[in-house]
Amino acid sequence: MLLIDGEWIETDEKIAVRNPFNKEIVGYASRATREQTLAAARCAKAYESDLTAYDRCEILNDTAAQIEREEAEFVAQIVAECGASVKEAQKEVRRAVTLLRVCAEEARRISGEAIPTDVTSDRKKNLAVTLRVPIGLVCAITPFNRPLNQVVVKLAPAIAANNSVILKPSEKTPLSAVKFVKCLIANGLPARMVSLVTGDPGEVGETLVTCPDIDMITFTGSRAVGERIARSAGMVRMTFELGDSGALVVLDDADLELAADVAAKGAFATAGQSCRGVKRILVQEGVADRFAALLVQEAKKLTFGDPYSPQNDIGCLIDEAAAQAVEDRVDESVESGAKLLYGPPRDGAVLGPRVLDFVPKESPLVREETFGPCAPIVRIKDLAEAVDCVNGGEYGLQTGVFTASIHQAFEAAQKIKSGAVIINDGPQFESPFIPFGGVKKSGLGREGARFAIEEMTTVKTIVF
Repeated sequence: MLLIDGEWIETDEKIAVRNPFNKEIVGYASRATREQTLAAARCAKAYESDLTAYDRCEILNDTAAQIEREEAEFVAQIVAECGASVKEAQKEVRRAVTLLRVCAEEARRISGEAIPTDVTSDRKKNLAVTLRVPIGLVCAITPFNRPLNQVVVKLAPAIAANNSVILKPSEKTPLSAVKFVKCLIANGLPARMVSLVTGDPGEVGETLVTCPDIDMITFTGSRAVGERIARSAGMVRMTFELGDSGALVVLDDADLELAADVAAKGAFATAGQSCRGVKRILVQEGVADRFAALLVQEAKKLTFGDPYSPQNDIGCLIDEAAAQAVEDRVDESVESGAKLLYGPPRDGAVLGPRVLDFVPKESPLVREETFGPCAPIVRIKDLAEAVDCVNGGEYGLQTGVFTASIHQAFEAAQKIKSGAVIINDGPQFESPFIPFGGVKKSGLGREGARFAIEEMTTVKTIVF
């Protein structure tokens, strides 16, 4: 269904949403036209919220409480449309609940400052204050890999900041988004404050990013699409999260058992379909053999396959074509000199963990963002080579570094060009309280509750 001007609308043309594991149809989404998309944006832009900070805090907290009560239903929806395992879907729902509650509290803390003006030779004793006011209409475009949490990441801070929102979820996984928006409205969000449109990215997405009613675009997805949006959108605020070739650096004084455990979790969670996952592991040569053996052990502990099975750690990729593309990239890396240490046969969209060693630094498997369950080891001589390797790429979202040396930790933190450097943990580290975003081709702006709210507000100065 579409949500336009506070009304849910069914269209004649539908998009069939299929479970990627068994290819069964699990629901339908309405296919919005260009005209409907423009109407949705126009109506959302026209609505001016009079919600107080207390109101917004209450709506977000009550929504979190309902999702918590209905966790099983949300988990089932996530598993059905994106093929995540039950275990992964449960984690996603709990992350969404936590973020809603953090954004609810941040809604109470949006404030400005007083600025003295008698500091120049004019000696004018005016009173200047700043306020953070809503930026206007936020266009949120979300990907398939976390169909609930990625929507919450965009909508919760936008609502906390008192903006109107128009949401376009992935056409592959729109059902969790619809369910979440209904939950918001059931808990007091004015229906006209949020619009939802589903449909073809080329029609609906392109219409939105060029729409004159949009004041801000917040997008998570591929670098190619992000760059196209940046060229098309014009003078609007933008926050982009465009992925990473996420590096985990393991030096020879590291806790190898812990590093292997973190590497496996970062590389294989969500079947490797995570923007902040481990995409390459830069291991110092002296400990590479031992680390590789430990990583294979960790990979073999994981069960994968049917996402509906509560026993499985990993479900499947979003479709068979995605699994095939990852497998092709692994094969290409092996042909270039890498050694496949572990890799069960692919079965449709199900692709088990892959551990590779001796991967060439220039292999597309590690230079690009490989969106699948791969743990490629690149052997490096020292920290300096690791830093050069990380900084030489086009991405820079988050980087993990394992070392027992405080000196090497500080050197890595200072020299690595990433949005975040995490010491003795992986690039998958996340917290709703810290800024999240990248440098270079990984994106623009920052997410994370308070930081996203700042992106979604503008500063107004008042001088008395």
